[in-house]
Parts: sequence; C-alpha cells; structure tokens
Amino acid sequence: MLSSPADFQGTTLEYAPSVWVPLSLQPEVRPDLADMRENRLNPWVTVFARRQENASPARLAQRRAGGPRDGACPFPRLAVRGGGCRIQAAGARARPARVTGDERPRTMTQTSNGKSTGRLAGAAACAALAWGMAGAPLQAQDGAEEVPRLVGIWDGGGRVRPVNGPNMPWVRGENFPVLNERALAYQEVFDEAIAAKYDCVPSTPPALQYDPYMMEVVQWPDRVLFRYEKDDQLRTVWLDGREPTPMDYSLQGVSVGRYEGGALHVTTTHYTFDVTGFDDYNGIPSSQLKKVTERYWREGDELKATVTVEDELFLREPASYTTRWLPAPEGYRLQSYGCDPDVARMPVKFMVPKYR
Repeated sequence: MLSSPADFQGTTLEYAPSVWVPLSLQPEVRPDLADMRENRLNPWVTVFARRQENASPARLAQRRAGGPRDGACPFPRLAVRGGGCRIQAAGARARPARVTGDERPRTMTQTSNGKSTGRLAGAAACAALAWGMAGAPLQAQDGAEEVPRLVGIWDGGGRVRPVNGPNMPWVRGENFPVLNERALAYQEVFDEAIAAKYDCVPSTPPALQYDPYMMEVVQWPDRVLFRYEKDDQLRTVWLDGREPTPMDYSLQGVSVGRYEGGALHVTTTHYTFDVTGFDDYNGIPSSQLKKVTERYWREGDELKATVTVEDELFLREPASYTTRWLPAPEGYRLQSYGCDPDVARMPVKFMVPKYR
C-alpha cells in the first residue's frame, strides 16, 4: 500500500482516499465483501484519461475523421494484425479491441478464468486513452443539442426559496396532489412515528429536490451526477440511452436523461414502495409505479427545475412544482449529513402515538 498524494481526490465526490491499494488485495482489504473480481457485472473500476499536451486540435480532428487509417491502434507496441489494440490482463486471454473515430470499445477484455488483477487498470487506461485519442464524441447523446452548464454547488436553502412543510412545495388549492381513495386511506392511518426518516432512510424525489440543503451537479459525457447534502445521497442520470431492467428497483430508482432545448430532461422509474415516498409532511406514500420527470435549465445565475410526479396507484393526475437554486458561497463544500440512527429515532419517544 502507498500513501495517496495530498491533492488526489479519488473518484467519488467529497471522499479523498488515504491509501492506494492494489486490486489484487481487494479480498484481504474488504473481507466482508465477496471477491468482486469474480463478478463480471460489477462495475467497480473507474478509468480516466486526458488529452496529451502535444495533441493539437488539428491532430484530434484528424483522429475523429479516422486518422491515417480508421481502426489503427495509436500504440505501436499494442497493435495487432487487422487493426485495433491488444489489451490483456493477467489471467486473461487477449482479444482485439477495435478503436474507430465513431465507436467506443464495448468490451476491453474477455477473461478465460473470470479473474483479473491490478494489471486490468493499466490495460483499461490504455483503452481509455486510445478512445480519447481516436476522438470519441464528448457526450453520449446523439445530435448537436445545446448542453446547459449545470455544474456547480447550488443553494436550495431558506435564502433562496420557502422552506418545505405541509403546504410547501405542495400548496392546497394550487398544485396539491389529487389523491385517490387508496392514497386517502393510507393518509388517514399514517402515524408520524412510522416515517422512515426516523431510521435514517434517505428522502427520495420529489421531496429530495426541495429539501433546504445544498446540492452539487457534475456533468460527464455519459452521465450527470446530483450529489445532495441532505442524507448524503448521490443520484446518477444516465445519458447513454440505457433502459432499466426488472432487477433495478431501488430507493432512488433509475434515472435516464437527455439534453433538449437547452435543458436537461430526466425520467426516473423503478422505485420501491415508500410509505412517505411522495411527501412525509402529509403522509402520502408512493408505489413501484411512481414516475418522476425533471427539467433543469439556467436563467442567468439561477438553476431552475420543474419536477412532475405520476403514480397511478395513489394519484388521480400528475402533480408538479417548479423551484430554483442559487450558487453556493464561493469555496463552499458539501457537508456530511451523518445521520445517527439512535439520534434520529429519539424524537419518536416524545411523540403522542396515534395508535396504542
């Protein structure tokens, strides 16, 4: 193990690792987890690449056009007959990875025994660098849509908008949800003591976006990351056209998005049932059929969003609200929410129970 450089920030926002650990030591470092190297569907290696300092725009344009020969490997020592690069990890049987100006390498290696070691990171880095030099598109979405600049840390606190409560952002007589009989029955029997927040269960959309905390947005070519100070939540909005599967249900669901009309459009489905998944102040649940659509855009220094919720098991019609964020103070960094289950459960002891 080696100490990490002081300026190394890792691959996860706000978490700076203190040591470097070879991939081959994963079972020893985290014996509580199964050997992740055995699971070929577990995406736990992140690869970054940057343009070479001497790579001029003209050279990159030539690469995008296919270079001197489309499919040629930019690394002579890794070139294989017929085109492409040879990428091989320890214990793996090599296969060519073709690199062209308009196609990413889909599979970097295929192992013969299902195992890989620390050399996989180096091989993957070569593949990523070859991809970057070959001129892969800067965004996964097809077309030339305008990409709004959403990057930054945004303030959603009381100085920016009214704080959430029983009538905010859902205002009776204006945008309060129209509940069906099933939702009204759940609301009638709801007891505050059973709210999941008292067990440190994170908030979910549509409430999460309106909680009065800071939020950080990071835009990558194939995804947008929303990091919420509230509950330490990280949402990933995929821009690569993937579709959720029946195995993808989770508390925060699966978010896919696209850029259109100078805005980011997000659709999230595959939520799990949540007894306060629509609004915990009014005891409104949400089901596995909950669908949340979001539209984010810029108006000057403001970041604005319209959030719309559909749930045919509990709502008679879609419900929506529009809100905004302002830039956080200069130099601000997200704070850890650090929910303590014992502390979070303490208020329940002083509540007058609805049922005995």
